[in-house]
Amino acid sequence: MTTPRRALIIIDIQQQYFGGPLEIQFPPKEDSLSKITQVIDAATAAGIPVVAVQHSAGVGAPVFDPSTPDFALHPEVEKRKANSWKLLTKQYSSVYAGTDLANWLRSEKVDTVTMVGYMTNNCVLASAAEAEFLGFSTEVISDATGAINIANEAGFTDAKTVHETLMALLNSNWAQVSTAEAWTAALTSGQPTTGSDLGSSAVAGAELVAQL
Repeated sequence: MTTPRRALIIIDIQQQYFGGPLEIQFPPKEDSLSKITQVIDAATAAGIPVVAVQHSAGVGAPVFDPSTPDFALHPEVEKRKANSWKLLTKQYSSVYAGTDLANWLRSEKVDTVTMVGYMTNNCVLASAAEAEFLGFSTEVISDATGAINIANEAGFTDAKTVHETLMALLNSNWAQVSTAEAWTAALTSGQPTTGSDLGSSAVAGAELVAQL
């Protein structure tokens, strides 16, 4: 089995997500942050490329205003930042849209991107979906990402349901979903993480429903 050529993508671990309406709800922000730093430390020790992404909605925007303190990376990420990291600012949900990330990853001979950060229901989802078209294999760390409660004209979904549903969805097609512990073990052993596929997930889903 070929050893993955990984890069760690740290998505929007900004102060904006640690208070106010966008505060991460599930997994609890303190828990996901702990797993995020565990993954960063493991990646640093293994010498794999690291990319830190921040979202900007422009000066004067109600959220993600780059002129405000909420735009900053969380201090636990900031203090780990190294000169070797690629720093990236984006304006769309996907880390690839409107940025040079895909070309940079190819220049670094990366074939597998590992994603941690926020939010499961927006930037993680959009980035994993776009990676399929770009030709990158994607790993998503379930306990190092997080979601919020969502309510609008179409309905309401709590953060736990959002997160767990999207992890199952991602693992069925666009990503290999694992925990921080499992990913770190795979990194140490030089192995890829494992996921499902749409056909197998459909069959398993049908079998579970039939048992109800």
